[in-house]
Amino acid sequence: MSEQTTSDSTTDGLPPDEQRRAVRRRYARIASESSNCCGAPDITPDRSTTTGPSGCCDGSDAGSDESLSRQLGYSEAEEAAVADGANLGLGCGNPNAIAALRPGETVLDLGSGAGFDCFLAAQAVEASGHVIGVDMTPEMIETARDNVDENDATNVEFRLGEIEHLPVADETIDVVISNCVVNLSPDKQQVFHEAYRALRPGGRLAISDVVLTAELPDEVHADPDSVASCVAGASPIPEVERMLSNAGFERIRIDSDEESAAFISDWDADRDVSEYVVSATIEAVKPART
Repeated sequence: MSEQTTSDSTTDGLPPDEQRRAVRRRYARIASESSNCCGAPDITPDRSTTTGPSGCCDGSDAGSDESLSRQLGYSEAEEAAVADGANLGLGCGNPNAIAALRPGETVLDLGSGAGFDCFLAAQAVEASGHVIGVDMTPEMIETARDNVDENDATNVEFRLGEIEHLPVADETIDVVISNCVVNLSPDKQQVFHEAYRALRPGGRLAISDVVLTAELPDEVHADPDSVASCVAGASPIPEVERMLSNAGFERIRIDSDEESAAFISDWDADRDVSEYVVSATIEAVKPART
């Protein structure tokens, strides 16, 4: 395994602590309002509530919330299987669709939000399995825990923590999932090292995220709103592959979804960010012991 790094080149315009504050502030507001982020106002560091980029979800011009869910890859049955309040429309794909979850598995969701993907995963692993959601925003954790009872999800728990420092023991997880969250981290290499540490030998990573397809304007790199709305923190596919390999993963596969431009283009009111980022599925495996 290569030496662990502690920084990412894609978000040099904003210090790590400020990145985390911007992300935490945004998702705390979304959780507190208990509303879908699509069309909701943003809170910026230096101004009061304003209308700005919704990011990570904005389907205001893509039709109904239902049509957005279909664009993200969720079926009507999946949407109906989870009680109202857990699906905040914050993702850029459907990690469960690529995770191939099996009964009895233990699943870890990085940046679990209000719990929608966790509750879908819980149904797939059945009562013999277990799902752990980790989120750094206390308001999101509170919302997700409230949703446990609403979904009668006895095999799901939510833990407060940063995805760079996961509150889980070594080699206790079968599958790591995540939905448009790793890009929000100021230290994505550390996230992949932590995912590798948590996975059992032979365990797998199956996440949806955005990847960079063109160089972002300098002003976007330094914009807290763009960091918190899943744009400025995106990395190019070769860099994601490198970070996964550095962490020790094998059988790395990254597939971009060109059709994601249909919803990504609405993430920012000032520019078409689909010119710079695209949704992708990211899969990798921790080698089994021989």
